[in-house]
Amino acid sequence: MLPRYRAALDAVRHNAFSQPEPPHRQPAPEVAQTLTLVWYPDGVVGAPYDSVPEEARMTLFGCNFQYRPNEFAFVLPASYSSKERALLVQLAAQRLTLQGIGVNFRRAAPLPPPTAASAAASKMLPMVSSSPKSTSRR
Repeated sequence: MLPRYRAALDAVRHNAFSQPEPPHRQPAPEVAQTLTLVWYPDGVVGAPYDSVPEEARMTLFGCNFQYRPNEFAFVLPASYSSKERALLVQLAAQRLTLQGIGVNFRRAAPLPPPTAASAAASKMLPMVSSSPKSTSRR
């Protein structure tokens, strides 16, 4: 065996003997409840009201989520910067996890493309002009 390869093999054997194996990461604890936060295309992060466990609601309020009755959802407005939203979502996830509530995060489903029927219907709509028509006569 070449001397360079012999030295490399000796170094690998020495490291394997002197350095213990890293500990294996424990799996996440089982949770009885979960909350799915949805990231919408307009930058809002939210969850439908019905899917939010009652124990999680005050935690979401504490992390600047707002309840919007017209949307029937808890939302973190897009008025926060992306960095602020990321920190608030992370804080909410940590607090909810401590309460035993699992947190999932996903993007909103994309809107379906317009169908031929909806495109034809939109072409049939009359165009309305915003400028007033002149009623003067000559």
